[in-house]
Amino acid sequence: ENKSGNILDNLLSRMEQYANNLETLVEERTADYLEEKRKAENLLYQLLPKSVASQLIHGQSVTAEAFDSVTIYFSDIVGFTSLSAQSTPMQVETIGDAYMVVSGLPVRNGNLHAREVARMSLRLLDAVLCFTIKHRPKEQLKLRIGIHSGPCAAGVVGLKMPRFCLFGDTVNTASRMESNGLPLKIHVSSSTKEVLDTFKTFRLELRGEIEMKVSKNK
Repeated sequence: ENKSGNILDNLLSRMEQYANNLETLVEERTADYLEEKRKAENLLYQLLPKSVASQLIHGQSVTAEAFDSVTIYFSDIVGFTSLSAQSTPMQVETIGDAYMVVSGLPVRNGNLHAREVARMSLRLLDAVLCFTIKHRPKEQLKLRIGIHSGPCAAGVVGLKMPRFCLFGDTVNTASRMESNGLPLKIHVSSSTKEVLDTFKTFRLELRGEIEMKVSKNK
């Protein structure tokens, strides 16, 4: 009887140990899963606007949406290709010099989008004028900026590598405002000027007529 009691005690002890080990393993695996989930969510928040990322995380589908009025910023560094060709990879650690910023989506902000983008453009221009290229201190970083306001559509494209994309002629026109601009200048379209004029805090200078390729599909 004592022998069978020992066997039973031993068996119960082993089962308890197994249960404890299993519990620890589940806790570790759960912690690992939660850490991976946190990393994936953080990455998504870096790739997409916060409200869009939250929708995807909660399993909601993000449909393309039309926006009546947004302001789009494009910038480029004039002579960047030759500058990077004369520099080492560690001196120019980037894959490009073109940037695009939009205000007024995915969260609509009335007509504040033009003011927000204009303020950002002015600050960037100030920063660039004060910026010294370490390995080329005598050269000025020539930033060229173009901004344009109008309607556009936006939505998430891709499943494995989701990207938040903008569609419409407003995007093309904003890009052309930049490419037809001048170094260290902010090229503003007449539609953006109209919105900026309502704030009565921006000084704009008429550049004159510039011939630009315009899309036929209005």
